[in-house]
Order: sequence, then structure tokens, then C-alpha cells
Amino acid sequence: MSCAKYDVFLSFRGLDTRPNFVSFLHKELDRRGIRTFKDDEELENGQRISPELNRAIEVSRFAVVVVSVNYAASPWCLDELVKIMDFEKKGSMTVLPIFYGVDPCHVRRQIGDVAEQQFKKHEDRGVDHAKVLSWRLALENLANISGECSSKWNDDSKLVDEIADKISEKLMIVRTISNGRNIVGIDKHMKNLNRLMDLNSKKDVRVVGIWARGGSARSALAKYVYQTSSKHFESHCFLGNLKLISQGRYFESHLHEEFLKSMKGECSTSTQGLKNQKVLLVADDVSKLKQLDALAVDYSGFGPGSVVVITTQDKRLLLSHGVDNVYEIKFLRFQKVRRTIAFKKRDIFAAFESALYRAKDFATECFGCPTSTSGYEKFC
Repeated sequence: MSCAKYDVFLSFRGLDTRPNFVSFLHKELDRRGIRTFKDDEELENGQRISPELNRAIEVSRFAVVVVSVNYAASPWCLDELVKIMDFEKKGSMTVLPIFYGVDPCHVRRQIGDVAEQQFKKHEDRGVDHAKVLSWRLALENLANISGECSSKWNDDSKLVDEIADKISEKLMIVRTISNGRNIVGIDKHMKNLNRLMDLNSKKDVRVVGIWARGGSARSALAKYVYQTSSKHFESHCFLGNLKLISQGRYFESHLHEEFLKSMKGECSTSTQGLKNQKVLLVADDVSKLKQLDALAVDYSGFGPGSVVVITTQDKRLLLSHGVDNVYEIKFLRFQKVRRTIAFKKRDIFAAFESALYRAKDFATECFGCPTSTSGYEKFC
């Protein structure tokens, strides 16, 4: 959703979870800077959802639906759920169900106190039969989505951390792709990079270098390549803090540990487990030859069809390491967009960080651009 105002919309029955679980979850999401909508009013029976609440659902990326024992007793919650599942069906919202103190099988089959008896009460009160059917269908569809069940956790704080971790990871992917789409000429860049990466190849490990000016745009491109290409590989890894990892006397072992820790996919806990696998490794902002040499120890064992993508502002590193497939971009930049001034603490920090990136990019363009080296393909 391109115009999302909130990252998360919380749907819950206040009677069951407002003072405890939902309060803890909202606090943790807010602590992580995840913009979360939590309504603090409880509607009486017969009241309709306000236009503001409807709008909050429409402008949220994710919905966390906390199904508790009295969730289906609330027409308000059920109306919310119908709207949420409608957006989920259209693909404009991601839904994460939390089955709190209830059995998801009972919710799916709509038996017992959590569903069947609640819906019967609604019909006894004269609620339109078609409306009750729409509530039932929405609840059934929700229960068919993989979520979290509180009975599998002995501590609510651990469940809260797990939910916050999942949302943070999903948001990172969404924001990465969004940032990548804001790069000028991104479709052309990806077409050329896909040709160099040759994702359908079954040959030995293919190493592709990306040289571009502008640290923030280059990193955004690296993350975009990773997020859009990783689905083609059995295991994949993004290393974006090489400068920090490479500090110290024993940086090789630190880099290896970070490599294994960041690897995702099948058998990704050891270098041995990655042998004969098709692996994607993206190493962003490489600044020293010793970093490439250390990485080569790990990726030399990758299986056929594997791809290693290296981004740097120093073309000589790629030449010294013997990288033949190099994508050179003279001017990599974001599209100019109109920005409004915001006064929230995190927005002020983001504005400062953006200004810092721009200053670094300007310095790089003015003082840090090595002369062109023959043998490299150039793309503007």
C-alpha cells in the first residue's frame, strides 16, 4: 500500500486483551518505531464503526488480529474483520492472526464458545442472517492464515517479541522494495543486472560487481536486488555492515560468523551445509580487498547457479579481485519527491539521517570517484 499511514492496525476485543497482551504488544511496536493504530474506545452493541476507524484500516500495511474468547461476541470486531479480510483478499494488506487463549481449530471449524455460541446469540438478537454469514466467512478465512497461538508460548513477553520481530522483518522488505522503486531508472538497472546475474544458469558461482556513486542509493539498489532475487535461490544472505564487521584483529572469523548468522534458507547453519546449494550472497559497500578475500573462502563452496553480488565505490577492488561481470552506473540517484516537515522524534531523526546520506553522496561525487578503468561496462 503506497499511501500507508500506519504500519499496523490492531484488531482485538478490549474486554479480553486490552489491559494486558494488547497493551504490551502496542508498547513494543511503538518502541521499535512501528506506527500502530490501536483504538481505545469500546463500541456498544448496535453502534457502527466510525469513518475514522474504517479509514485507519484502509491506510494500514498490516493487520494484527487478536482472536480471544469473546472476540466473535463483538459486532464491532467482526465488522472490522470483514473489512480487513476484504483488503487481504485484494492483496493490499497482510494479516497476522494471533489466537490468544483459543484453539485455532475451533475458530476454523466455528465450534464451541469462541464462535458457534456467539454467532447464535447474534442471530437471536435479530442480526441479519446474511451479515452473520459474512462474519462467519471472514473468521474462517482468518483462521486459515498461518499465525501465532498463545498456548505454544509460556511467556507473553516472548510472544510479543516474536510478533514484533516478524512485523519488523516484513516492514524491512516492504520499505526496501519501496526505496528501490524510487531509484531513477530502476527497471533498466534491474534488466541489465538480471542479464549479468543470469539467474537460470547452472554453471559455477557467478560474481557480479556493482560500482556506483552515492552510498544511500547504492545500498538501496543492493537491498532491492536481494529482496527481488532471493526467491530464486535455496539459501540467501545479505551483508550490509561490512565496514563494522571488518574492524579488529580477527575480522575474518567475525565476518564468517556474521555470514552464517545472516544466511537464510535450507541447511544454512554451516558452510558445509551450503555446498551444492544454489545460494545468493549480496555484500554491500565493500571497501577493502581483504573483505573480498575473506568472503571468497565462504562462497567458493557454493553450488552451481549461485550468485555473489558485490557493491562498492572503488572500482579497483573489483579489478584486483578478478571480477569480470561489473555493472557501472555513473549517476545513481533517487527520484526527487516533495517532503513535508514532521515534528515527531523519529521523523526528525529520519530527516537528519537523510541529510547525512546526501552529504556523503555529494562528498563521494566530488572527491571519491576513481578514474574509469577499461574493461568495465558502463550504464547511465
